[in-house]
Amino acid sequence: MMGLTKQQLLAWLAAFCARFIFSTIRLRVNDRSGFLTNPPDGPRILVFWHNRIPAISVGFLRLYPRKHSSRKGVYVLTSPSKDGDILAAVMANLGMGSVRGSSSRRGSTAIRELTSLLESGVDLAITPDGPRGPKYTLGAGAVFLAQKTGIPIMPLHACYHRAIRLKTWDNFAIPLPFSRIDITIDPYIFIDPAAENIEPERIRIEQLLKENAQLADETS
Repeated sequence: MMGLTKQQLLAWLAAFCARFIFSTIRLRVNDRSGFLTNPPDGPRILVFWHNRIPAISVGFLRLYPRKHSSRKGVYVLTSPSKDGDILAAVMANLGMGSVRGSSSRRGSTAIRELTSLLESGVDLAITPDGPRGPKYTLGAGAVFLAQKTGIPIMPLHACYHRAIRLKTWDNFAIPLPFSRIDITIDPYIFIDPAAENIEPERIRIEQLLKENAQLADETS
C-alpha cells in the first residue's frame, strides 16, 4: 500500500469492502436475452439506472462471461468530476475500465471514445440518468450511440431486497450483507440506423427501465 495517493487508497478500501459485501449476497438472475447462456459475438451497450451500480457490479463479478472468446471486458462511462475519479478508481479495482464524460462535460469526446471502444469489441455500461439526474430520466446518449454504431442496447434491471438508501439525488442503494438481489437482463434493443427521430425509442427504453425500477423500489 506504500506510495498510494489518498484517492487511490480510498478507492482500494471501497472496492475491498464492496467485494466483501458482494461475496455474501444471494443473487437471482432472469436472463431474457441469452447473454449469459449464449454470449453474442459482438459488444453490447449495458444500460441501467445510477442507483443500481452496486447491484450490477455484483452481477459482473459473479456472472460476466470473462473466459468466453467474444467478451473483451466492460468499460463504464463515469463523470469527469471528483466523484467520478473515485468511481473510476473503484471500477478499476473491480476489474472494469472507465471512460470519463457526461452529457454536460466532455460529451462529444466521450461519444468518440465510446464509439472507438465498441468498435474494438468492448462492452459498455452506461447509467443514463447519471451523474446528477434527474432520477430515472434517460438521456439520449446511449440511444444515439446504439444508432450510430449499430450495436444493441441491453437493458438491466435490479431489485434490492434489503439495502441502505442514501440521501442523494437518486437514493443510491447499498445492499446489506447477506441480502438478496434480483437481476433481470432484457432482450437486446436495436435502434434503426435510418430513423430520423430517436425520441420515441428513448422514451420507450426510459419507460421500460423506470417502470421496473419503481416496481422494485415499492417491493424492496
